[in-house]
Amino acid sequence: MIVDFHSHTLCSDGSLEPQALADMMAQRGVEAYSITDHDTLAAYGRFTPHAGARVVVGTEINTYYRNSEVHVLGYGLRIDDSAFAAFLVENREHRLARARRMVEQLQAGGYSITMADVEEHAQGSKVLGRPHVARALVANGISSDIEAAFRGLLRRGRPGFVPSTFVTPQRASAAIRAAGGIAVLAHPGRVADAAIVDDLCGAGEFDGIEIYYPLHDANDIALYERKAREYGLLATAGADFHDIRYHARGVGMNVDPEALAPFFERVA
Repeated sequence: MIVDFHSHTLCSDGSLEPQALADMMAQRGVEAYSITDHDTLAAYGRFTPHAGARVVVGTEINTYYRNSEVHVLGYGLRIDDSAFAAFLVENREHRLARARRMVEQLQAGGYSITMADVEEHAQGSKVLGRPHVARALVANGISSDIEAAFRGLLRRGRPGFVPSTFVTPQRASAAIRAAGGIAVLAHPGRVADAAIVDDLCGAGEFDGIEIYYPLHDANDIALYERKAREYGLLATAGADFHDIRYHARGVGMNVDPEALAPFFERVA
């Protein structure tokens, strides 16, 4: 079964309009998917899925815990929930403040970049973040590509590094559940401190874990399948698509439908 419960549009830090991403899902034959833009639900209402596709409302919330970024996916949310909308606004404000500070520090370090440059590469998105700063650095000829910007000027100890000030994963999980959704730990293999995965999952902060992910190899998948059984977590899958230039595999993950059956039951 081809599914994809993790993807992004230009409503956050992706490169495609919501309809263009939905069309890509159709071309790939994705049977069920979510658009999970960072800290926003703005894509919903801006695309029409292909016939027979199942769409699950979702978002990805950036959080910070014990000196590590922890991304939390929320699914099955009420789009019109005012308290959840306010929560997302709060996190977007953290993002904006961080981006401004990055630009200020880069300018102080002698690099030619402005907030106007960053906003231009956000293409109207209200969800500004580090990827937009990286794109501006590339466009201004300061970094050779996005990864070079992340590995260079934007990493810890360099002029563009600013610690995250996002909400905690606990708050994100509580907000998702209050909005009728389920909270899922995104790409656990990318969490800097592996002990955080067990700490948060063991404390019952999540309903699920993103097991099937392009950067998870067979050993990773086996590990997170065991953790899902240990902590009673749902399994999810997603390609984390942002831009075909950097995600050549495109959208869609081929996953055994039995592995996803409990997830589908929860978001029915």
